[in-house]
Amino acid sequence: MQVGIYIYDGAEVLDFSGPYEVFTTACRVGGVNLDPRLLAARPDVITARGGFRVLPDEVLGAHAPLDVLIVAGGEHEPQLSSPDALSALRAAAEPARIVASVCTGAFLLAGAGLLDGRRVTTHWEDQSALAARFPELTVERDRRWVRDGRYVSSGGISAGIDMSLYLVSELADRALARRTALQMEYRWLEASD
Repeated sequence: MQVGIYIYDGAEVLDFSGPYEVFTTACRVGGVNLDPRLLAARPDVITARGGFRVLPDEVLGAHAPLDVLIVAGGEHEPQLSSPDALSALRAAAEPARIVASVCTGAFLLAGAGLLDGRRVTTHWEDQSALAARFPELTVERDRRWVRDGRYVSSGGISAGIDMSLYLVSELADRALARRTALQMEYRWLEASD
């Protein structure tokens, strides 16, 4: 199963490394194939928040069709101003079984026109801004993650780990998600609120 995690300059480190760790740990402890790949708009080093440098695995749009697309949050405004990035996100999302966002990654999915009329969440500090900028969304507060059809959005940073464990429970089973959390020594909040 192909899991693509979209990153960009200014992405929040735990927004992409947390889900990446969940999926690779699930592969290790459960023998499942949830192959996470870091995707970016260019093949060069990406400088995430705090100066964390990471080399993406593939360029967004130049990869096999994804089963799961996850969009990290962070300094998202430059991405919202890039028609190429938004178009590539739309194309990558089309075949995906699940399209997800961590934190302000929801702004990018909304900017790509993928969340119109849907229930979503984001970091508590950005919920009002998301609702104001995209009034066609129903922004739910006090939720770790929200699922609406094939779209899943989470609150900020560590909520993305909870959401990713939930995705493992959906893609494999809840027992594997619990074993993954145990292996990570992470206290998984299994309910979304």
